[in-house]
Amino acid sequence: MANAYIVGAVRTPVGRRNGGLSKVHPVDLGAHVLRELATRTELDPTHVDDVVFGCVSQIGAQSFNLGRGVVLTAGWPEHVPGTTVDRQCGSSLQAVHFAAQGVMSGTQDIVVAGGVETMSSIPIMSSTTVGTENGLGDPWEAEGFKERFKDKEVSQFLGACLMTRRFGLSREELEAFALQSHRRAIAAWEAGRFDEEVAPLAGVERDEGPRADTTAEKMAALQPLPGYPELTAAIASQISDGAAAVMVASERAVDRHGLTPVARITDLVVVGSDPIEMLSGPIPATEKLLERNHLTVDDIDLFEVNEAFAPVVVGWSKAVGAPLDKTNVNGGAIALGHPLGATGAKLTTSLVHELRRRSGKYGVIAICEGGGTANATLFERA
Repeated sequence: MANAYIVGAVRTPVGRRNGGLSKVHPVDLGAHVLRELATRTELDPTHVDDVVFGCVSQIGAQSFNLGRGVVLTAGWPEHVPGTTVDRQCGSSLQAVHFAAQGVMSGTQDIVVAGGVETMSSIPIMSSTTVGTENGLGDPWEAEGFKERFKDKEVSQFLGACLMTRRFGLSREELEAFALQSHRRAIAAWEAGRFDEEVAPLAGVERDEGPRADTTAEKMAALQPLPGYPELTAAIASQISDGAAAVMVASERAVDRHGLTPVARITDLVVVGSDPIEMLSGPIPATEKLLERNHLTVDDIDLFEVNEAFAPVVVGWSKAVGAPLDKTNVNGGAIALGHPLGATGAKLTTSLVHELRRRSGKYGVIAICEGGGTANATLFERA
């Protein structure tokens, strides 16, 4: 099986809801990171075999095969194809998987994987509301689904509550984790650790989410979300806008085009999990990835586990035994934001840069996803 190398990775800053990127068309956001990727790798995009872009709410400005629109808007040659994938919050990590699989199979040499989401203008779940007046309802109204799961609620909020109860997590513990996320993100920006991976756009130069003024006292004063007593806004990821892209290349392409590998995609898994608990998938995904590669958590230098909600990461840590001091070391989605379809490529970008900075060997990404699935990926510094 051929090796799949990451030879470039870049992201936009993550904009807050109605912030500096909210008026940028999502296709323009995606095109921006494609152009930056070509510039930074010094690769003529005519050599790209495919572009795979993640996007969750494929409706309106994010519809009609957004991936193809991103390619054309970036000014890349018309013969470069593009497609769009939805695996919910792991959409662009799945795009990375598809890119790696194409290269590992020997059928492709250079594939760009990325993702974009403009949640300010196209909120999460937007696509589920179209056509509901026809009596069919949302995706969970199918008769077979309701019969199988006994009309149970399907909600990420319930999933977060169930994770909190399953692992006996206190509000204080979760808020301490959330506060740490903000502090780590602010420290990372102050130390310049994101400078190399971020391509400013529309006057936005830094992630807009981290809150320097947040405190444990402010978090404790927040009221729980109605109907979900374990949840407050403080321990949830932020509504965000952003894009990211990663270039994956074969060894043959690296040699032919003089590319510089920064990491190798060593292995990748995707698993299904309970669609009602929904957010526990990173646990079996991580366990499967480590077991298959004969590794333990002690062998991994850095983990990135998406902070959809604090109980996802804290519960995952307790279940797999991974220390939080090696997890989301520069903050996570609670502080930095979670632009849905872009998040997997964004985390990949941050992880490979941080692995190189620390001279670490292995890094792992795991992401929970709506409907009860999870992707996990093992990276090795090149």
